[in-house]
Amino acid sequence: MEMATKKFPVDLTHATWFKSSKSGPNCDNCVEVAYVTGAVGVRDSKDRTGPALVFAPSDWHAFVSGARDGAFVRA
Repeated sequence: MEMATKKFPVDLTHATWFKSSKSGPNCDNCVEVAYVTGAVGVRDSKDRTGPALVFAPSDWHAFVSGARDGAFVRA
């Protein structure tokens, strides 16, 4: 996977955040994701006003595909 090296400003102020459908409705210890134009934001649900990681969509999709395929399972 090729990592994006350029930085770009992303406004997540009005982003619509969501959790995995596998998370329970009262999960406050989850990762939340928001898709915005040209980027994907990822944040900790315990700190919604805190920092968010921002990824290029292609990098985020590569990560999710790898996770689904078991690429990050420890032996």
